[in-house]
Amino acid sequence: MKNLSQFLNFSAVARHRSFAQAARELGLAPSSVAKSVARLEKDLGARLFHRTTRALTLTEEGRTLFAKCESLAAQIDALDLMSLGESDEPSGMLRIGAPIGYGVRIVLPLLARLRELHPALEFDLRLSDGRVAVLDEGFDAVVRIGQLEDSTLIAHKIDEQQLVLCASPAYLSMHHPIRSIHDLAHHTVIVFRLPTHGRDRPLEFIEKGRPVTLTPNTSFRISHGEALAEAAVLGIGIAQMPQFLAQQHLAEGALVELLPRCRPTPLAVNLVLPGSRVRAARVRALVDALTDAHRARPGRG
Repeated sequence: MKNLSQFLNFSAVARHRSFAQAARELGLAPSSVAKSVARLEKDLGARLFHRTTRALTLTEEGRTLFAKCESLAAQIDALDLMSLGESDEPSGMLRIGAPIGYGVRIVLPLLARLRELHPALEFDLRLSDGRVAVLDEGFDAVVRIGQLEDSTLIAHKIDEQQLVLCASPAYLSMHHPIRSIHDLAHHTVIVFRLPTHGRDRPLEFIEKGRPVTLTPNTSFRISHGEALAEAAVLGIGIAQMPQFLAQQHLAEGALVELLPRCRPTPLAVNLVLPGSRVRAARVRALVDALTDAHRARPGRG
């Protein structure tokens, strides 16, 4: 017979992708946790994990159940707070994923302020320019830049970033001037290779009110945002990047923006959360802090 502890044990294993780590969190023996999950799989008539000697990953059924269990856990947390008469003070571990550049420049300073405001919070910030799975990797929230795929996940828009075309003064002094997007055919363009699938990210512009996409021939590709900006500063070529990567270099004169009138539609920045109507206080604090920071940022958008 299924019971609540089976679902909570399963949720802990799914979050950590490890029976041993889940057991430490739950204060149980790893063998007890493994038996609990095995009983739940038998009761449900579905395999919840793919098990190999190297990895433990969720099946499709496991991902669906994990989303429901996380929602259940959040509701139990809310009931605990109400029954104990405690304030809804953010506490506990906040697991966040973010692209490297945005995470370092935008998210990390905000987490430092959150830590001061809410000392009971703990943080696990994982930075990667690759795409991470919110449910499979046990995140409370993940920052994603650009278009979102259709999903059962919940997205909160927390920012938007202009794409700016930049080059160093040294590069520009040695090459033909750039007066239109068509001049780019005669220049070296540093292309960002999308880490998720290895394809080149095309350049995007607005010309005469219409969106224009260019896929330049290139001899230089980079799959790391901070390195893309640094390559442009070094004079390797021209690069298009989100404003948060270019802003300091532009202010210092290490980069010059090109064709500012052809900037494309800004990229949306979303905080993606597991699908649940109930949010733990720690997650609500993060959503509010990121949204408020965007509203207060000078020259936002």
